[in-house]
Amino acid sequence: MRGCERGADRGFVTAESAVVLPVLVMFATALVWGLLVVAAQIQCVDAARTGARAAARQDPADAVVEVARDAAPRGAQVTVSREEARVRVVVVAKPPVLHGLPFEVREEAVASVEGGT
Repeated sequence: MRGCERGADRGFVTAESAVVLPVLVMFATALVWGLLVVAAQIQCVDAARTGARAAARQDPADAVVEVARDAAPRGAQVTVSREEARVRVVVVAKPPVLHGLPFEVREEAVASVEGGT
């Protein structure tokens, strides 16, 4: 009798593995994608701050956009606006992988213009 019970258990282990493995793969994929989104957000923060510093030094607008794009994730949109004594740089990017999702990361940085003009 004991031998029959062990043989039946092997089938359950195979069935459980067949159900659990795809769930583990999906979880690992979601975890990696989440880490990529966080990395893209951090790149947007760095790009916005770098662009705001360059704009605060009164660098030309093209140079500010170029500096921000160099620090931003690939394909990011950079917007620079000037208001009296402040500059605002906005960086918007789609996270890597799964571009079909309606999801984007966005960061904004504001700096005071140097030189008092």
